[in-house]
Amino acid sequence: MDDQTRDADLIALGRALRALRDRAGMTQEQLAALLGMDATYISRIERGRRGVQWLTVQRFLRALDATLADLAAEVERQRQPRS
Repeated sequence: MDDQTRDADLIALGRALRALRDRAGMTQEQLAALLGMDATYISRIERGRRGVQWLTVQRFLRALDATLADLAAEVERQRQPRS
């Protein structure tokens, strides 16, 4: 996988996690507090500036009351060209 593909994947995942957080009505600070993380860490993930481990993705999904299917659908939406 080249760097450009990796970056695009990280951005799509981050935007999808942000969309799920927005749908849950939480701020980054609220999610960070719930997960015992720093809000800047969540921000970096959502901006695609940082990768995220599978266990962390699972923690996000539980905190956001979302499923893996919700995340996958949102990632696909984020990959669609923006007009």
